[in-house]
Amino acid sequence: MLTPCSLFSQSPPPPPSISKFISDQPCLTMLQNHCTTLKHFHMIYPHIIKTGLTHNPIASTRVLTFCASPSGNINYAYKLFARMPNPNLYSWNTIIRAFSRSSTPQFAISLFVDMLYSQIQPQHLTYPSVFKAYAQLSAGDYGSQLHGMVVKLGLQRDQFIHNTIIYMYANSGLLSEAKRVFDEKLELGDVVAFNSMIMGFAKCGEIDEARKLFDEMFTRTSVTWNSMISGYVRNGKLMEALELFHKMQLEERVEPSEFTMVSLLNACAHLGALQHGKWVHDYIKRNDFELNVIVLTAIIDMYCKCGSVENAIQVFDTYPGRGLSCWNSIIIGLAMNGHEREAFEFFSELELSKFKPDSVSFIGVLTACKHLGAVDKAKDYFALMMNEYKIEPSIKHYTCMVEVLGQAAFLEEAEELIQGMPIKPDAIIWGSLLSSCRKHGNVQRAKRAAQRVYELNPSDASGYVLMSNVYAASNKFEEAVEQRVLMKENLTEKEPGCSSIELYGEVHEFLAGGRLHPKTQEIYHLLNDSSFSLQD
Repeated sequence: MLTPCSLFSQSPPPPPSISKFISDQPCLTMLQNHCTTLKHFHMIYPHIIKTGLTHNPIASTRVLTFCASPSGNINYAYKLFARMPNPNLYSWNTIIRAFSRSSTPQFAISLFVDMLYSQIQPQHLTYPSVFKAYAQLSAGDYGSQLHGMVVKLGLQRDQFIHNTIIYMYANSGLLSEAKRVFDEKLELGDVVAFNSMIMGFAKCGEIDEARKLFDEMFTRTSVTWNSMISGYVRNGKLMEALELFHKMQLEERVEPSEFTMVSLLNACAHLGALQHGKWVHDYIKRNDFELNVIVLTAIIDMYCKCGSVENAIQVFDTYPGRGLSCWNSIIIGLAMNGHEREAFEFFSELELSKFKPDSVSFIGVLTACKHLGAVDKAKDYFALMMNEYKIEPSIKHYTCMVEVLGQAAFLEEAEELIQGMPIKPDAIIWGSLLSSCRKHGNVQRAKRAAQRVYELNPSDASGYVLMSNVYAASNKFEEAVEQRVLMKENLTEKEPGCSSIELYGEVHEFLAGGRLHPKTQEIYHLLNDSSFSLQD
């Protein structure tokens, strides 16, 4: 694609004659009245360029508008724009807006800079697209310069500009700046501004602040509910996400979107709430939601994480519109649920499909090798990834290999692999080796691995706990206690274990040593009852 800098470096073709436009009138009529799809456009675009119709203001505007739309082609739009000898304000705004919502929003900013040096100066409709581009890049610190320009021009009172400034700061994690602009909001209860702040707070982990704003709103849109629900999921408050969805359905009667469904499926997956997940899946089918790749992947992932592999495979086999992410989800799901050989079979089918395995696919089969203890097979997949598919191993792939080797007691080879890696080892990979040393009682190698964990992540308690267990398993109880003391001295705390169980459609969550469950007394009484047997 052409680079949107030095826009006028190309010499445009000489303008065609009037007779040329007259002879091409059928093409212009088709362009104006019948060009509705990219396929139609491909049929007439070569003729447009060849005959110089880009110099016809009506034709060039029509083509640019179409190509810059979501159903168009941004590359064609830019090529056309670069051929315009004197693009007007509408053309500038159209191409900047198109890039601001594309996968390359930085080009919108580059074009805006070019616009400042052109004969056409930006107006109030130009700035929201540029602020959105900064938001997409999470570059609010750079966008603050544009904010200053807007204030100098006296345009900060424009509602659209004001809201996109809030969105830029919030999406960039600059919450204090976003809140300052938000507090200057021009209209009380502006839904767009509230939505941006809720999204920003949730993204930065301040979910209680997000809920506070949510509760203050007089009017909520589907975007508001989606932002709050996905924020709960992102911050691990999964039960709150499900409760809010039920409130959305029963009290507000707001129609959920595809985005809502994916967030709920992710919540069910993390909770292992199979019945809730089935209900969401049924809801999607009953309400004719589009089963695109994102939704299908979320459904498959939910069933796999809830342990219902049969349902996951059924969904995978039923819908032909699956993408690579669906393949990866089913391979990893099978590997995690003890169906290693089926995971290998799906990987082989993937290789024969129209898709090629990517780095995630290989994490799936390497995970299967770990659970199966298949060291040689893991080495074969690792070599296949690098040699056949030219995929550079990431730290995750190396961690999988260390886990495979450690599981099979090849601790020396695992340590050598870490030390010979072309990338810097992290605390996770050393922790994997430490865990394997604990399993196989290798104290000396465990001490080396633990030291690396302490250095790379001193606030993580897992290294101290694992090393304490290594010493305890070797009857070195003084050293085991010493590790626990060191953990407290370094002010590190182990996160309490958490588990959940779904019973009659209700999810019950438990913390290790916790007593907050409403039926805690009955549970402990039952556990302490000597006459009670699990077989009962």
